[in-house]
Amino acid sequence: MKSVVVFDYGFGNVRSAERAVARAGARVEITRDLDAALRADGLLVPGVGAFAACMNGIREARGDWAVQRRLAGGRPVLGICVGMQVLFARGIEHDVESKGLDEWPGTVGPLRAPIVPHMGWNTVRAPADSALFAGLSAEERFYFVHSYAVHEWELPPDSGTAALSVPRVTWATHGEPFVAAVENGPLWATQFHPEKSGDAGARLITNWIETL
Repeated sequence: MKSVVVFDYGFGNVRSAERAVARAGARVEITRDLDAALRADGLLVPGVGAFAACMNGIREARGDWAVQRRLAGGRPVLGICVGMQVLFARGIEHDVESKGLDEWPGTVGPLRAPIVPHMGWNTVRAPADSALFAGLSAEERFYFVHSYAVHEWELPPDSGTAALSVPRVTWATHGEPFVAAVENGPLWATQFHPEKSGDAGARLITNWIETL
């Protein structure tokens, strides 16, 4: 049985994530213990609320160190919602810029859409070779709740390294296209909430666990 730590730094639907991972057949623990976060087969980083507040919580819990250590060793990490956003270089909310974890270049900025927040079910456009969306059709819908997103993918398509392979980027549209998910070696992330996305989200989490 694979083990997953849901990193508890004070921001995120940790109980929903715990239940979803357990249903997918993994042993799951909610903790901010760094040793446990490093030992687990997979580390899940949730996130809700403001980018800056989440980053402050992650740094106070030394989650930034845990993510960097795991990725340096090729150990899987999954970010969800703001847990995905903080993996980028920076976030801009209310004209205030905050530094992210900078695992990927790029800026999280306001959604430019007639209705904000983007709240509800939406389809996505995943690459044909996606492992995260394996077994899921293009008609599947996932649950989004966000007012900010990454609008441009800035990492070149041939940017694979020893630690992070060439990225697969999934897109969605709400007013304009935005990054909905990324698979980049051991680092995967979704802007939507798979733990709230019914059977499609359950399959996605199972796909991640099967790679651990």
